[in-house]
Amino acid sequence: MAKLRGAIVVDTERCKGCELCVVNCPTDTIAMAKEVNGKGYHYAYMEVPENCTGCSNCAIVCPDGVITVYRVKV
Repeated sequence: MAKLRGAIVVDTERCKGCELCVVNCPTDTIAMAKEVNGKGYHYAYMEVPENCTGCSNCAIVCPDGVITVYRVKV
C-alpha cells in the first residue's frame, strides 16, 4: 500500500496567527513563523514537512480558510 504524504500551503498574508492549526495538527508539523506578514501577524508554516500526512485538520479548523492541503502518494 502506498504511503500518503501531505503538504500545506498557507496564504501568509491572510493568516492572522490564531494558532488553531498548530494545536490541531496531530503530527506537530505546523508552527508559527518568527517573521510577520503585512498586517503584523505571525503566520503558520510547515516546520517539519516530512511529518505531514495530509489529514486536513488544519484546513478544517482554520477560521479564515487560508490553508490548502495536498496529498501525494509516495
